[in-house]
Amino acid sequence: MIGYYVHHQGLGHLTRLQAVAAHLRSPVTGLSSLPRPASWDQDWVQLERDDTMSSPTIAAADPTAHGVLHWVPRHDPGLAGRAAAVSDWIRHARPSLVVVDVSVEIAVLSRLCGVPVVVLAMPGVRTDRTHTLAYDLADALLAPWPEAAHTEGWPRAWRAKLWAVGGLSRFDGRRPGPARSVAPGARRRVLLLWGGGGRGTSAAEVAAARAATPGWKWVERGPGSPSPDLWADLAAADVVVTHGGQNAVAEVAAARRPAVVVAQPRPFDEQVATARAVDRLGVAVGVGTWPDAADWAGLLDRALSRGGEGWRRWSTGHGAASAASRLDAMVDRHRATTTQIPSTRAARTAS
Repeated sequence: MIGYYVHHQGLGHLTRLQAVAAHLRSPVTGLSSLPRPASWDQDWVQLERDDTMSSPTIAAADPTAHGVLHWVPRHDPGLAGRAAAVSDWIRHARPSLVVVDVSVEIAVLSRLCGVPVVVLAMPGVRTDRTHTLAYDLADALLAPWPEAAHTEGWPRAWRAKLWAVGGLSRFDGRRPGPARSVAPGARRRVLLLWGGGGRGTSAAEVAAARAATPGWKWVERGPGSPSPDLWADLAAADVVVTHGGQNAVAEVAAARRPAVVVAQPRPFDEQVATARAVDRLGVAVGVGTWPDAADWAGLLDRALSRGGEGWRRWSTGHGAASAASRLDAMVDRHRATTTQIPSTRAARTAS
């Protein structure tokens, strides 16, 4: 049995769970304050929210425990409830391991319960005191990106337990379509992708970019205008402009589309790090902030010239299956170990 914690912020953590779970041999239980997805056919533990305090109350509640953790506000009833629910589930389900995507506090709690922990490794600056605690105690660090992307400055111990499987996409295994053929004089297509974690780019800035690129037709997709068929939208795009969230980048990589990756504001400069990585590795054009309108024509042309085949260095096409295989292998190892440990009652009888 695998427990898989899913953070409620954005949509990417849940999408990643579903992509990996589709390839697992082991049963998996979702642990999240998100509601159980309609398509989920395995166990799901609904956790209480821990972010319902008002801002003035949170400020006085020392949510970081003097800088040791990320989110443990004093006297938050949801925090106590979710910790109790996770530890109670571990006690009764006796999982072989818990995957944490992402929460330092859930990683620590699970390991305190004696369960091996696999932590999703995140882009950005993660050498702070709190992340170091989670990464140090993890039995493995599962990275949904290539090793060359984000491991500069990492300790040797982290590298030794890194599973860099590349992008994890719901579209893994699909055959990317060829580059679009555009008739002379016809406008090329831009697919603009937003995620569920919020954006720092205004509608006015997008409108200015459209106006500055009359040779391009922009199609915008996001929480307010979801795609009826994202794979078809990707295939129809000459260039994809996407935020720097890991799942969005993985979807574009799976489709092998030319792209401009634009970082949106996130803690620890997560999306900035991803934008820099795709640009440095030559797989897409990456920028740290939304560009000025006058820059967009050149950026789109650069992306088109770079093409989409470089995404092979980011996405193998079987990242989710590789992650599942490693998790199943860890389950097998720990199942073999735990079956050799006598129960408390049996141990007392034997003595």
